[in-house]
Amino acid sequence: MEWTTLLQKAIDYMEAHMLEKINYEDVAGQVNMSGYNFHRTFSFMAGMTANEYIRNRRLSLAGQDLLATGQKVIDAAYKYGYDSPESFSKAFTRFHGVSPKMARIKGTQLRLFNPLVIKITLEGGLVMDYRMEEMKSQKFIALVREFSNEIINDEENHEIPDFWTECYGKKLVEPLRSLRPEGKKDLYGLCSPKKENETTFRYGIGIALDEDTGAFEESSLTAAGYQIWEAEPQTYVVFKCFGEDGSSISEMWGKFYKEFVPQMGYEAVDATDYEVYYENGEPGLFCELWIPVRRK
Repeated sequence: MEWTTLLQKAIDYMEAHMLEKINYEDVAGQVNMSGYNFHRTFSFMAGMTANEYIRNRRLSLAGQDLLATGQKVIDAAYKYGYDSPESFSKAFTRFHGVSPKMARIKGTQLRLFNPLVIKITLEGGLVMDYRMEEMKSQKFIALVREFSNEIINDEENHEIPDFWTECYGKKLVEPLRSLRPEGKKDLYGLCSPKKENETTFRYGIGIALDEDTGAFEESSLTAAGYQIWEAEPQTYVVFKCFGEDGSSISEMWGKFYKEFVPQMGYEAVDATDYEVYYENGEPGLFCELWIPVRRK
């Protein structure tokens, strides 16, 4: 399914069921995708998560209702899926900048959040460097933590950068880098595929285990909290991310879905994707992004 068709079908479903108890997992089922892949695809193509879209649309509609009908706040709260008037009021005030009670007063300024509309625009004409790699099974040893699926493409969330900062601050990275020879102390940011019915994904910071990795006692490292991470053989498309911070990674994911996938006939698969942070990278390179793909 082309991304424009997929996105439109998802939007149509959300709009038709806006007053029902739905989330991104329900929408994913309507477009025959895993929750993890849909969440990632929608967020990078739309610039927001599906849950964020639903929440903003509901609060926008609630504002229109309160202004037009003067209905009770408690009725609006339950209509738009909130458990209590208090939780609704907090969310409403964050979104509109005024309380629900104020919204019923003529002349109060409210925020409008319209449905997404897909428009076909002229794109391309720009250089997008990539390479394809066939990878055999690969093992890593890493520090691993679970994160909520909903943090993907959330610009206000810094949990993964904070995880990197924490690992460096506690000197947890150096025991891994010490196992690698000079010039090959590259670090990997590993991202697990989503498992059925899970609302979290695993992210790991580690090194590759190969012929260049020094000898180590696995039981000692695992006892210290490190884990062995195994990646199955995959075809990868590789992009270079240039920039000062992780925003370059988000930008490249967006280009992958909007430019690479429609033109090249590939799609992302549920497998380990990762960033490679080279010890001796080229000037301006933040990392390489390795995305597992297959022919449609």
